[in-house]
Amino acid sequence: MEQQQQQQIIKMKNSGMISYNGSPMIDDRDEEMTRSALSAFRAKEEEIERKRKEVSDKVQAQLGRVEEETKRLAEIREKLETFVDPAGKEVTIVRKKIDLVNRELKPMGQNCQRKEKEYKEALDAFNAKSKEKAQLVTKLMELVSESEKLRMKKLEELSKHIEALH
Repeated sequence: MEQQQQQQIIKMKNSGMISYNGSPMIDDRDEEMTRSALSAFRAKEEEIERKRKEVSDKVQAQLGRVEEETKRLAEIREKLETFVDPAGKEVTIVRKKIDLVNRELKPMGQNCQRKEKEYKEALDAFNAKSKEKAQLVTKLMELVSESEKLRMKKLEELSKHIEALH
């Protein structure tokens, strides 16, 4: 609309109705152009009002449909609220039992985790002591073997010494 008004002003300038400094030239053509511009403006205003009325009518029609849908949804909601599940009580009882078992399982699970941790620690300690024992047994075997070798050597020396005395 603003663009059309600017075009009309440009047409007026080109036709000589408005001087280029912006002051109107006073003559019959000027009055005719003013009337023409006012007429165009009124036509645009009427078109805008007509379109506004069309949009308003469409909005009212939509609101009517929305109200109808709202009523239907309310009826459906009422039907759903009155709908009774035949197994509802049983389901509620089972859910309560599940909740009770879950509450009992939680500390049991924590207890299992704690005991598994203790078992792992005890097993690690047992394995460490077993390893230490194996090392000590190996060391003992080496010492006993060395001791036996030394005693055998000394016995042989004593035996040789006794034989040399005879």
